[in-house]
Amino acid sequence: MSEKVDNKVSILILQHPQEQDRVLGTARLIAATLANAKVVVGLSWRNLAHAVKEPAEAKDWGVLYLGSTHAKGQAPLVAVDRKGEPLADQAAGLAGLKGLIALDGNWAQAKALWWRNPWLTKLRRFVVVPDGPSLYGDLRREARPDAVSTLEAVALALQVLEGDAAVRERLLVPFRELLAKARAAGVRDSKRDRRSRR
Repeated sequence: MSEKVDNKVSILILQHPQEQDRVLGTARLIAATLANAKVVVGLSWRNLAHAVKEPAEAKDWGVLYLGSTHAKGQAPLVAVDRKGEPLADQAAGLAGLKGLIALDGNWAQAKALWWRNPWLTKLRRFVVVPDGPSLYGDLRREARPDAVSTLEAVALALQVLEGDAAVRERLLVPFRELLAKARAAGVRDSKRDRRSRR
């Protein structure tokens, strides 16, 4: 593996326990590629500092928000308010951000993480507006057509936050390799997302 990307904005991935054994999961790739990223597995944490495992202030952190937004046609990373509406002052929304949290799992799992960790609502909220479909293609079914993998969302967010398209590209390289190997081996991600609950 080449040298890690020295990202200035910390990335914390809260991973649902059922996501960690996914063949095509991306959280480990993010942590392996970025110098300043960590993955914590679980369902709930007392607060931001407990999740980060070091002192942290909510005002310095953001979360990639799951809700829908009216941000179509805007920048790839949009700061939104609690109703999902884009902030009038996008620069202020991004200013001074030290860390960003991504929720890793299928949509139902990510929503469970959101609701089980009420401290997340105190963080700034950001919505990623992808510039194309997920690289997963037919390998992993997404809940919405505009959904992308955790890695793709983090890569797009960091491109904006670090002001460097190369950061995104460096993250996408190992992801493309993983997908190419999966396609060559005929591997598809498991269908556990679609199992019915009783």
